[in-house]
Amino acid sequence: MESGKLKRLSELTAISRKRELTLEEKKEREALRNEYRAAVTGSLRADLAQLTIVEPDGTRHEVRPKGENSKKTSGEE
Repeated sequence: MESGKLKRLSELTAISRKRELTLEEKKEREALRNEYRAAVTGSLRADLAQLTIVEPDGTRHEVRPKGENSKKTSGEE
């Protein structure tokens, strides 16, 4: 998410603590929140996709989203 959009989201949140947001401001804040959530979720999924769990016996399991089969390999690198 662009820093300008994040700054605007923070501004709208600060404004909402001082007064009621207008309908237009509420819609803008909701759109920015949704974009922020999508960016954080995407980043987290990308980070998790890079992880591999190594069991004590050397078996490796790649981390995958629920429902996808994880690849298993044996041995150590």
